[in-house]
Amino acid sequence: MIFSKDYVGYLARQTVKHLVAEKMIHTEKPAVVNERVAAGMIDELSLEDRINDEVRVILEAFQEDMRKTGASYPEMFKKVKMELARKYKAVL
Repeated sequence: MIFSKDYVGYLARQTVKHLVAEKMIHTEKPAVVNERVAAGMIDELSLEDRINDEVRVILEAFQEDMRKTGASYPEMFKKVKMELARKYKAVL
């Protein structure tokens, strides 16, 4: 993830604060909403990390075949990553 969890927490608090100020949401417990928004943001922001980990596992399984065919690891990484992003309907 490219942002620290502290920064994501800050962004969540600011987002909730803005939504409440604009009367887009109403809450009696803003701390709970802050936590849930932060958890959602962290989950979304860490999706690319999870996809990268899955790509590494897949390419490790095909490492021998890639070496035999002379396939480029960075090129294969990019292709597999794009396929997984499409599978998970992720925007990277």
